[in-house]
Amino acid sequence: MKDRNVGDVEPVSVTRRAVLGTGAGAAATTMLPLPIRADAQEGMVPPSSLVETGTTIRIATTVNSQFVEIDIDSRASLLDMLRERLGFTGTKKGCDHGQCGACTVHVDGRTALSCLTLAAKANGRTVTTIEGVAAGDTLHAMQRAFIDHDALQCGYCTPGQVMSAIACVRQRQATSKDSIREFMSGNICRCGAYVGIVAAIEAAASEMQEG
Repeated sequence: MKDRNVGDVEPVSVTRRAVLGTGAGAAATTMLPLPIRADAQEGMVPPSSLVETGTTIRIATTVNSQFVEIDIDSRASLLDMLRERLGFTGTKKGCDHGQCGACTVHVDGRTALSCLTLAAKANGRTVTTIEGVAAGDTLHAMQRAFIDHDALQCGYCTPGQVMSAIACVRQRQATSKDSIREFMSGNICRCGAYVGIVAAIEAAASEMQEG
């Protein structure tokens, strides 16, 4: 029997399903609601219309059913406001050029690339991020379908994929695999989980339409 050196450990067998299960669990944690960050609460101001104050502007918006009034840099993107000021980090910064779809959110119910959208454009509007689609601890039908159909690997693009997928169904574009692929073409998955993504959308579409 070969002598074992100090520090040697027994090899661990890891299956693909175990890895996917761990990744799915990690991705699911970004899908649940998060409270607005404390420093954002401190930055809120009395109700008013959009007011320009030099390079700072004051906006009033609703994010994931929470009314927010906050002073922001007039050049700030919606993505940076959501992540850095309000703490909704489920929305990811990918390419920062509107080409990968990782930053997709809903503004007044329609998809928007938050990296290309000025935060000022959210004034008076309703914004929904991945944290806002679940009902408490109960995941949205689309979120469950992504997990059930292994429609993710690393999970980084998953929040944006889910937001676009929900819009795909709501806009009645989930009528065929080709239609789904066309609608989802702006969302890139570098891991190549496209087969699972299409299957998840098909599965969730039935449940969402029945609901």
